[in-house]
Amino acid sequence: MSLGLYIDDREIKSSFNLELISGILQNIEIFTASEQETLQALQTKYENNIRQLTETAYKKELERLAIDLSWKSSQIEGNTYSLLETERLLKEKETASGKTKEEAVMLLNHKDAIDFIVANPDYLSPLTVAKIEDIHGMLVKELAVDKNLRIRRVGISGTNYRPPDNEFQIKEAMLDMCTLINDKGNVFEKALLALVLISYIQPFMDGNKRTARIVSNALLIHYQHCPISFRTVDAVAYKKAMLLFYEQNNISAFKEIFIRQFEFAVNTYF
Repeated sequence: MSLGLYIDDREIKSSFNLELISGILQNIEIFTASEQETLQALQTKYENNIRQLTETAYKKELERLAIDLSWKSSQIEGNTYSLLETERLLKEKETASGKTKEEAVMLLNHKDAIDFIVANPDYLSPLTVAKIEDIHGMLVKELAVDKNLRIRRVGISGTNYRPPDNEFQIKEAMLDMCTLINDKGNVFEKALLALVLISYIQPFMDGNKRTARIVSNALLIHYQHCPISFRTVDAVAYKKAMLLFYEQNNISAFKEIFIRQFEFAVNTYF
């Protein structure tokens, strides 16, 4: 059964789908056989490529990807630093003129979180709510954002979708998500599910999509898969794909983004 066909394209779900995580997604193979074959071929290419790299060369490429990911993940959230300005900030601690302190802190937090998962590749295996909270805490450090799971309602601009607003329902959804991801045998499914479901649940007052991108990459890194920078993704297309999942539980557009960005990462960095 294809998740992309699960919801009629004309139907908009404005409320959180309780059955999606605890039921539907457990019995669905997200990637088609052809898509899985494409992803696996890219992963094999990545493995062959890194065997030919020295440890120093590999670390250099990983550092380049980390800078790109820090920049793009922040840009999707409205950060106005350019890629060059981001590189100067992260490498030389040189802040850009005309930018806010919060923008610099957001970028530096991203880099710290990525460095942490690279240094601790087993940290999120198995995936737990507490460990996701830890990653979120790194990403919102010194920013005016509440840590830990939210206890207040949150709205999402541009959509009528309302994520769960009961703290017990949020915790239950997060626990169900961790169980689902831990039980999945396909690494690509694990990474994609973390990417969309953390955003769908919106467990934090802010920083949800940032947390989702870092957790997704942490899972890829744990299983020795190529991480993703999202460098060439269009921010508007990313948000539209996310809205499609919020409102119709249709993962097709986001799945396409994931496949293309995995391909870009394998061909660009390694």
